[in-house]
Amino acid sequence: MHKTFVVLVIALGAMVAALGGQRNPQPPREFTNSVGMKFVWIDPGSFKMRCGGEGYIHDVTLTRGYYLQTTEVTQAQWEAVMGTNPSYFKRPNRPVEMVTWNDAQEFLRKLNAEEKDTRYRLPTEAEWEYGYQAGGQTADIAPNPDEVAWFKGNSGEMTHPVGQKKPNAWGLYDMQGNVWEWVQDCLEPCYAKTQVDPQGPPTCNGSFPDFRVIRGGSWNEGIGAFWDAARDSRGQGDRTDYIGFRSARSF
Repeated sequence: MHKTFVVLVIALGAMVAALGGQRNPQPPREFTNSVGMKFVWIDPGSFKMRCGGEGYIHDVTLTRGYYLQTTEVTQAQWEAVMGTNPSYFKRPNRPVEMVTWNDAQEFLRKLNAEEKDTRYRLPTEAEWEYGYQAGGQTADIAPNPDEVAWFKGNSGEMTHPVGQKKPNAWGLYDMQGNVWEWVQDCLEPCYAKTQVDPQGPPTCNGSFPDFRVIRGGSWNEGIGAFWDAARDSRGQGDRTDYIGFRSARSF
């Protein structure tokens, strides 16, 4: 009888542990989806967020972890979802460019449908910079920029295949250079205030109608543009050969 009771207690304990694990599943540290887009898990945390070269620094806390694509979306990945390739510098493994912010949203809508998901999206500006900083481990300018970025001094005035340069401490490639990257946020003036899970303005209006933030610099920027994790903006319908994007995915 005593042995039977002990066995039952152990079995019940195992069931409770298993159910608890189901209620609080641990996200895999990385995954690759059906079109070859690789993502890494970014734990929640706090960091000092900069605002381009304008000198504003403010504390930001991200309370929810998320996935961030390890590279910019490639032309092959874009074509697998959209069926066309709008890029000027055509090569399958180069970043897609000549895409507007609106185009990126349509790509993500179709990707969600193809993957039977709803969580693929653009990163917020705060999520993008938190990934760029790798929790504060990324210097504004690397000791040898050639090792981490394609910029005006080494690009030959063109994009290059993603993932050729060294990644940051969290395994993210080309966070500086190659192409600017659309993020979700509307443009707003820089500020110096503490924020939790900032999303940017709900609509683009005021002094910057329809302007969206771009981050990271590109192949046609001088190295000075990479100070403070380069920040700029363009109209969400603008289409150029130096802007692409990388995807995020909620958990």
